[in-house]
Amino acid sequence: MTEAVISIRLVCAMSRTARLFQLMQALRSGPSPKTSNQLAQDLGVSARTVHRDIDTLRGLGAVIDGEAGFGFTLIEDATLPPLGFTDDELEALVLGLREVQLIGDPALSDAAAAALRKLQGRLPRRQSHRLSHAVLTATRFDRPALPSIEVSDLRQATWDERAVEFAYTDVKGDDTRRRVNPLSIVYMDRSNVLLSWCHLRQDFRVFRLDRMRDMSVTDESFRPNRVPLLRAALDRIRADRAAKEQANEA
Repeated sequence: MTEAVISIRLVCAMSRTARLFQLMQALRSGPSPKTSNQLAQDLGVSARTVHRDIDTLRGLGAVIDGEAGFGFTLIEDATLPPLGFTDDELEALVLGLREVQLIGDPALSDAAAAALRKLQGRLPRRQSHRLSHAVLTATRFDRPALPSIEVSDLRQATWDERAVEFAYTDVKGDDTRRRVNPLSIVYMDRSNVLLSWCHLRQDFRVFRLDRMRDMSVTDESFRPNRVPLLRAALDRIRADRAAKEQANEA
């Protein structure tokens, strides 16, 4: 093999390594999912090359969700080392987990307590002591009403992007049966609610978890639309809030 051929191969290998690094950086930054066309434009390569490089990254241990036509999201990066915590970050984690213990559904409350125990067992001794005797805590005198459904099933249906059905009693006491695409569960001051797309109303609707009952998860999938639907719902909420503020100022 000539020296020129060896040099060309080395340059190609280094170029591909640099491209894989740039692809990881592109997947880490900005909103997800990212389409192959967006990534190709950022890297100056073809969409087919992006697909090949994503397969390579997956083979190296990166967990990348998605496929052609729907976009890609970096779920787990095998190249990044485990993160430690600063003292302020640790205080924030303790405060957040203790708040979840107070406002979360029973399964989440138990999970928050377990997470605190795991943190304590894996932290350096000084920070473990700091966690045990944290100066921050959380308390609630008025906790949200307990949900009347299995919220863990609802969370899983939301992740799986499957429609759910349930009976619902509204604020007027009227009973209806709803089928919705669950988008997000929001934990508010005095109630926990489901933000969803309602099949009956053909619009976004919010349902209190304590007023839902007899919930079942259907086989109807709305993948991969949860993220764009959620963005649209949040945009609607922000627009409505801005309109109300303008009306109050007028």
